[in-house]
Formats: sequence, C-alpha cells, structure tokens
Amino acid sequence: MQAFTSVQGIAAPFLAANVDTDVIMPKQFLKGIDRNGLDRGVFFDLRFLQDGTPNPEFVLNQSPWDKSSFLVVGPNFGCGSSREHAVWGLKQLGIRALIGTSFAGIFFDNCQRNGVLLIQLGETELREVGRQVGSPDNAEITVDLTRQQIHLSDGQIIAVDIDSLRKDALLQGLDAIGTTLQRTDQIREFEAQHHRANPWLA
Repeated sequence: MQAFTSVQGIAAPFLAANVDTDVIMPKQFLKGIDRNGLDRGVFFDLRFLQDGTPNPEFVLNQSPWDKSSFLVVGPNFGCGSSREHAVWGLKQLGIRALIGTSFAGIFFDNCQRNGVLLIQLGETELREVGRQVGSPDNAEITVDLTRQQIHLSDGQIIAVDIDSLRKDALLQGLDAIGTTLQRTDQIREFEAQHHRANPWLA
C-alpha cells in the first residue's frame, strides 16, 4: 500500500451532503472480476453526459480540478451500501485524501484499509478550505500527515486531528495485515506459550 507522508496537489470542492456510495461508484461497475477500470466509474452519472462525453459542469472535469489529489466533501460522505469499489475507484482516480466534517463508518474503514486518508474538520474550518480551493488560483494545498497539518495557498495552516494508529499505518503504507505482521514475534511467542500450556492441541 502506498505510504502517505506529505502530499501537495489540487483539491476539488464537492460539498454536497450525504453523497452515498451508489453515487461514488454506480452498480454497473461492480460486475468486474478485478479492480481494473474503476476510475472511470467514479461519480459516473455526474462526470458524464448520456452520450458518454464529459459533463463540463462537473468540477472534476474542469481545470485545474481535473487533476485533483484531494476532495473537499460535504457531511456524511460515503453513506449507503458498503461497496469497497467506491474507495478503489477514488484511489485509481488519483484521490489521496478526503477532507470533510463526517464520513460514514464503513466507508471510513474502507478508506483506511486502502490507504486513502480521511481528514475530519469542524464546519468553520471546512467552509474556509472549501472557499479557498473553489478558486482555481488557490486550489493547490499540501496535506502533511507527519505534522498533521493542511497548508492552504494563502499561508494558512490548519491542524489535523487523526488517530495515532491510523496515522502510523498510513505513514508506513501498512494495511491491516501489514500492521498485524509487525507483531509477528509476539504472535509466535503467544502460540508457543499456548501450546506449552495446552500440549493436547498438538
């Protein structure tokens, strides 16, 4: 999994409330036998017109937001069904982090397992970030996970609160299995003690 330390990139404002996983990844893109091509499915009904051409009104089809690394999103982002494809598609599209006030629980965990950073801000802070990145000249920001900061183009620095275990996993590029394997020696020691205490298991 790709580590996340400090990333500089374009942030796109997409502040609608209650954007669910059906909107993020429509059902027709769940039929594949692998994860290939899910980037095309992200926000498909918003990004494309009925004839398949890009919708010029959608923010991710406009410059400079068509090269976004971050999305600034509305409350309860990722609600609805638990489809992990939504996160896979966002990651394939190049989204490294989502910045919002609240996220649906299962979506939150799916992002963590796949290396997409979720940042939760207060409403006032989020409005300020959304306002700034809504201007093409101010759309580039830096998300510094090491220092737990967002750097805006006007020099503002916003402190970020993130759980230490999630932070460490993202900094090292570890998924749940990788995190567990860091404790291999402790696991083996427990197994040995358990078998000594219960020899009949062997």
